[in-house]
Amino acid sequence: MDYQDSLKWIHERTKFGIKPGVKRMEWMLGELDHPERKITGVHIVGTNGKGSTLSYMRSALNENGYTVGSFTSPYIEVFNERISIDGQPISDEDIALLANLVRPVSERMIEETDLGNATEFEIITMMMFVYFGNVHPVDYVLVEAGLGATHDSTNVFSPVMTLLTSIGLDHIDILGDTLLDITKDKSGVIKENIPLVFNVKDDTCRDYIYKVLDEKNAKGIEFSRDIILTENGEEFSFKYGKFDFDDIKLEMLGRHQQENASIAIAALLEMMERDLVKLDVNKMVQGVEKTFWTGRIERISEDPLIILDGAHNNEAVDALVETMRSNYGDKKITVLFSAVKGKPLDTMVSKIGMLADTFNVTEFDFFKAEDGEVLFNAIDHPDKHFVKDYIDYVKNFEGDLLLVTGSLYFISEVKKGLREE
Repeated sequence: MDYQDSLKWIHERTKFGIKPGVKRMEWMLGELDHPERKITGVHIVGTNGKGSTLSYMRSALNENGYTVGSFTSPYIEVFNERISIDGQPISDEDIALLANLVRPVSERMIEETDLGNATEFEIITMMMFVYFGNVHPVDYVLVEAGLGATHDSTNVFSPVMTLLTSIGLDHIDILGDTLLDITKDKSGVIKENIPLVFNVKDDTCRDYIYKVLDEKNAKGIEFSRDIILTENGEEFSFKYGKFDFDDIKLEMLGRHQQENASIAIAALLEMMERDLVKLDVNKMVQGVEKTFWTGRIERISEDPLIILDGAHNNEAVDALVETMRSNYGDKKITVLFSAVKGKPLDTMVSKIGMLADTFNVTEFDFFKAEDGEVLFNAIDHPDKHFVKDYIDYVKNFEGDLLLVTGSLYFISEVKKGLREE
């Protein structure tokens, strides 16, 4: 298969849906000589903030001279972003090579076992482990979980550090409909004797995490208990153990980004204390400060001001609303919104509606995209509209500020459409 054939084969796996569990992964990894055992990896899980936290760690490690592989989802502009080295997507040739290595194993699994077909996400996860374990080793691999933790396809390796960025009500049809249910799933990522850096605000959920940490004899490093962040406008101070940094100023806006950066820094410092990495801490902070992550309060135009943000659940929308109010409260905000099925639409659009002077909705071409009429009817706003051609609308926007939001998949389509035109 060449690159295009490989993409077609990978994307055809979507017809097998989402199948929680790691048995298929374990079988395929065994057939490929366990590449997941050959990496020095960090596992990053959570409802929101995974991608940003991963980016802070990657940039800090890069600034210290390390080569860093990463696995993220979804991609924003090109599929190859899913597997990157130092923030750069791997080549089309590498994607084809990996697909050709993984496909025969996945087909034998159908013939030789009763495990069934591998899903799209399992195939991509397999490609990542094969790449960094067998094809192109790197110093560190930062692995972002997909959906949940316990039964997620990435939960098949032993990391040197685990991070839990947040817990919120998302994917409740699969993970459970209470915060405690979701916490129980996320806690499945805690490994024996492996530290967990976490940012969980609910008391019941926090208690459960400490229970699992105790069972696993694993150290817990908690934001707001062990990690102290003191906010001072766009800057913040950070303290963890004997380490104390002042006047950290991030490229990415918002209190939530300061929290993400703090748990990334704490994880790196804990790794350094355990002799898992050698760091110049000044370079580490410099790397964190210059970090940028696409689709998170991303300004793609200054005149007019156009911002993209992939907020896709209530917690992410709360962070978006707070950040927009703090930084753009003097602007007349026009919203362009779309989302995928299964999201808490009523509360999402209600929160965003409090920002919007004008509220536009649209629909985009994606198999999980919500119907435009459903979106329009969910909105109770005095100035709401349906936009048919969202690329044309963004290109020709003439207002004060346009906020494009609702889904990372939607942001991806917007950026793709603008790039093509």
